[in-house]
Amino acid sequence: MTPQKEWLALYEQKKQNTASQTDFNTYFELPEIAGKMLTVMDIGACELPSGKLLVRDPLVYLGSRGEQPYFQTAPAGTYRVEVCVVKPEESGGCARYAAVRLRFSEKRAVRFYEALIGNEDLNELHEDEYFGFNVDAGLGCICDAAVHSLFCDWSEKWDREHPGGNQYDDYFAALFAESFRTRPEFQRSGGDWINWKLPGTEYHIPMFQSGFGDGAYPVYWGYDEAGGICQLVIQFIDIALAYGQAEGD
Repeated sequence: MTPQKEWLALYEQKKQNTASQTDFNTYFELPEIAGKMLTVMDIGACELPSGKLLVRDPLVYLGSRGEQPYFQTAPAGTYRVEVCVVKPEESGGCARYAAVRLRFSEKRAVRFYEALIGNEDLNELHEDEYFGFNVDAGLGCICDAAVHSLFCDWSEKWDREHPGGNQYDDYFAALFAESFRTRPEFQRSGGDWINWKLPGTEYHIPMFQSGFGDGAYPVYWGYDEAGGICQLVIQFIDIALAYGQAEGD
């Protein structure tokens, strides 16, 4: 959507309130944070034909045509999807996906501001708060706005052809399970990610576990020194906060 002039003026005043205090470069460059070993996993390409992006729970929200992309845009193109993984302990447990990133250039991000749609109540945003997106099915995804429309077509057609069906149980679960069979590292047995090719198109919608599960999670644009957008980062886990506190208890 195109934000109203009044909203944009207020955004310029309040923009610093949307800044992240975390340098997400560290998630993808350091071998460990807060005593947790990290690795970066490439889960394939994501095509952005328009550069207008949505980050949503693919099972609960992406199928709604009313969902709007962020008002800032990325350069159109095809980019690799990187996942920052918190490795499981040797004693057990599972891998957790702390963040997901698209890099639009080789330039380093020097600041991160939350990705917004353009209708948020900026006066209600206080320190250490964010707007984020809601996860109700344990998954997030990245989708271009042009691809979103095609996904809605597919989702509505699937529902018509499978009355009473469940898209996860009856369709996506098998794809996630196959992902685990072919690339089991850093996945649970049911599968934790797929890079799904939308049937009848050349476009992919990467889907991935949301860290600790359901909740609301922030998305940030990374800006380079010149002020250009060079990254998109989804934060599922504040690694220092989540694991640093646990170690200190």
